[in-house]
Amino acid sequence: MFRDQRLGEISEDILDYLSSRKADQRIFLADLLVDRAHLVMLKEMGQISEEVASKIIAALDEIEEGSALGAGEDVHEAIEAAVIALVGPEGGRMHTGRSRNDEVATCIRIALRDDLLDLMDGELSFIKTLVRLAANHRESVIPGFTHTQHAQPTTLAHHLLAHADAALRDLDRLKDAYRRVNKSPLGAAAFASTGFDIDRARTADLLGFDSLVENSMDAVSSRDFVLEVLAALSIAMVNCSRLAEELILWSSSEFGYLELDNLYATTSSIMPQKKNPDTAELARAKTGSVIGSLVAALSICKALPMSYNRDLQEVTPHLWRSLDWTLSTVRILDGCLSSSRFNLEHLKESSVLGFSTATELADSLVRITGMPFRTAHSIVGRIAAGKGEPTMRTLDEISLEIWGSPASERGFSNDHLLRALDPVSNVALRANAGGPAPEETARMIEERMRLIAEEEKNLAGMRSRVDGAIEVLRAIGRSDILRDLKGD
Repeated sequence: MFRDQRLGEISEDILDYLSSRKADQRIFLADLLVDRAHLVMLKEMGQISEEVASKIIAALDEIEEGSALGAGEDVHEAIEAAVIALVGPEGGRMHTGRSRNDEVATCIRIALRDDLLDLMDGELSFIKTLVRLAANHRESVIPGFTHTQHAQPTTLAHHLLAHADAALRDLDRLKDAYRRVNKSPLGAAAFASTGFDIDRARTADLLGFDSLVENSMDAVSSRDFVLEVLAALSIAMVNCSRLAEELILWSSSEFGYLELDNLYATTSSIMPQKKNPDTAELARAKTGSVIGSLVAALSICKALPMSYNRDLQEVTPHLWRSLDWTLSTVRILDGCLSSSRFNLEHLKESSVLGFSTATELADSLVRITGMPFRTAHSIVGRIAAGKGEPTMRTLDEISLEIWGSPASERGFSNDHLLRALDPVSNVALRANAGGPAPEETARMIEERMRLIAEEEKNLAGMRSRVDGAIEVLRAIGRSDILRDLKGD
């Protein structure tokens, strides 16, 4: 049994039900940083003496280095209990002018921004892998699909760049969410601010935040920043799942377009010939788990009145799990893709299956003969609907079908037909913005590499801003206060 000063004895079952200690491991170091920043601010504002601040800072150092935590239903109470055990009753001054409500909200944001920076690093690496692979395959002709049916020839570069562009949008969403995450709620107290003279801007600066969540009620009770991140993670995972699905399909015997490296596959416990794409399958499955976390978090938050409610404790574990799943998935797919071996010969052979050059044949009829596209579409449609697969017919057989149409009277020759049916010519003609022609994919690759370099620079600046602030905080917390004390 545990005895609360106001409520009396509380059973172990109730304590366990209320406890967030397991989930709080994620924010342990963040909590110590918040304690340091709050103490520095209290000392500067004259709310706490240098002597007491120094003793508490020393206790926090000891706790960070591995001292056992005290009792408490969450990490915040446990740290405070450990400080009081080390310092004595004066250690309780650490909590002057704040509440667990603003403390936990601040800790979540600190831990979350670090995870977002790591995830954005992972996304950039993944995007770079896609773009570099594309650079090696600008002229590698492959089949393009719609409705999982052969549609038109394209290139492997074009296909990989499509995934890269989706990942770049994922990165943009994470960056945009980061702006709203990196705001400080510290100093809001329980929800109605505090009567102590404090400096919220100072603690925000010490902790590397860009600005404040200004309204004190909003600061402690809002979790829309978590929902926004979970939404961005869900979209990113959906895009990852689409790539994972293609890796699974393309590595199958039916497709045979690529082979996964052994590192990213497993074998069967009974069938020795099997090479299963388990990593890609788990990427596909974890997408459902992240989406489930978003739905769970939305459901928890949907009808909560202002301001703080304990329900919010249940939101955070969904966030941490989803961040871990997303980061591991991005890293696994990065390695899986970069180590895969593409069967380029088979891909090129497959590029003309299903009469995939039919669109260019119709387009050529329009360009050369001047007939309306719908007429050309009808002519080529009759060829496609004829007996047998069009790609299995001879050039002369298809020519006869065209010569029986108005096309032969308008100068459409066998040379024109040959070029129209050639997948390489098909691709080369499609040089409009965003098309698969090699010169156009070369332009896109160059542009994306420039974007990657810019994003790497931006991300380094974001990380440096945070790391620099924390370094200053640690210097103030560990040296200036102690030095001031010794000088007295």
